[in-house]
Amino acid sequence: MSRLGMPEILVIALVVLLLFGGKKIPELMKGLGKGVKSFKDGMNGDTNTDSEEKKE
Repeated sequence: MSRLGMPEILVIALVVLLLFGGKKIPELMKGLGKGVKSFKDGMNGDTNTDSEEKKE
């Protein structure tokens, strides 16, 4: 399996920017962050995420 270097990461970032546009990137990253947080909470067995999300 090959490793990603800086040139490959830049090409991937450029393709994502071209596909989704600059305005959609923050929304995508926010959704990705929520998904990762939900996954981590699920792995740790935390079930209080619903009440925490309602506070925000």
